Amino acid sequence: MIILVINCGSSSVKYQLLDMKSDDVYDVLAKGIVEKIGLPEGRVTHKPAGREGFVRDLPVPDHKVGMKIVLDALVDPEHGVLSSFADIEAVGHRIVQGADFFSGSALVDEDVISKIELCCDFAPLHNPAHLLGIRAVSSVLPDVPQVVTFDTAFHQTMEPYAYMYALPYEYYEKYRVRRYGAHGTSHQYVSRKGAEVAGLDIEHSKIITCHIGNGSSVTAIRDGKCVDTSMGFTPLEGMIMGTRCGVIDASIVPYIMKKENLTPDQMTEVMNKKSGFLGLSGVSSDARDMDSLALQGDRKAKIVLKKLTFDLVKLVGGYIAEMNGVDLIVFTAGIGEHNPRLRRRVCEQLAFMGVKIDSEANENARDAAIISAPDSTVKVALIPTDEELVIARDTMNIVSAIEE
Repeated sequence: MIILVINCGSSSVKYQLLDMKSDDVYDVLAKGIVEKIGLPEGRVTHKPAGREGFVRDLPVPDHKVGMKIVLDALVDPEHGVLSSFADIEAVGHRIVQGADFFSGSALVDEDVISKIELCCDFAPLHNPAHLLGIRAVSSVLPDVPQVVTFDTAFHQTMEPYAYMYALPYEYYEKYRVRRYGAHGTSHQYVSRKGAEVAGLDIEHSKIITCHIGNGSSVTAIRDGKCVDTSMGFTPLEGMIMGTRCGVIDASIVPYIMKKENLTPDQMTEVMNKKSGFLGLSGVSSDARDMDSLALQGDRKAKIVLKKLTFDLVKLVGGYIAEMNGVDLIVFTAGIGEHNPRLRRRVCEQLAFMGVKIDSEANENARDAAIISAPDSTVKVALIPTDEELVIARDTMNIVSAIEE
């Protein structure tokens, strides 16, 4: 089954085209991204498998045009991989927030769309863009079935004591205020792939997955199911991130609003877009910049990197206590996959319980690999995430079931 996987951001459309023969047998035919949607000059980067791709600058006024650019790239006479749009048999979308409406992926219909719309308040930076992507596909490929996979679905196995806030219960009943988590598609994939690489039975295991990137979250997984995760009502909660503050004293919010005369929307922007690495350093939201600045002696960059390790160790350590042990710790996502120093520092903090890193394996790992020493009491792995594969699998299985 030829499946197009779409991940719409507020100003971008990432895509992969996969030929799914089964859950574990597939080919990635092409991938790419359309960026700077709505700005004066957009950009499309298209990479067909085994062939030369292209980068083009062109106007992309909205997501509908962005989707048309994606499809045109896939059937491009020189760089395309399809003979026509009709070759696409299904489209799968990543959706950040599905609240407690969805515990798994779903076929797109009007009811599903209305529930995604209801969740826009919980993920204002993401869900509206996802809806634009769904509608853009509907306008260009009206007869192709679409499936949505939710970042929140994997976390629906948390117990009420783990997902409830100690606020008046009526706010949960009236406004659905609770912890939902995020990055669930990634946590689900890397926990299962990590268990496979480590030789563990996912159904009888304790795994902690660390998705560390511009947005970061840590999840505790017992017997293949999420029992706790660091993100909350929105993707703002948890540890320090690229531009997000993570956990802070809630009283800071009205305090700063009064001092700076900020509206709720302005304060939300401060916490989501002006904090984290960027806010503390005053320079950049990129961890690579923090590394460079720290090597040059920049004090604020050093604080950022130490806080990143500090927050991560607290979360991992807390989840070890919560599950009464751990068999495997997994690092994934942009920083988790490409920063061996961070992985080493976190593991060194866990040396008291017998965690030992293999320095050579940690420095050289580029693909799925065990990076702990043979005598480590806990296995540690680097697992590149593959959310697109999870979405493609779910899309294939749901559409195939309907067709049968």
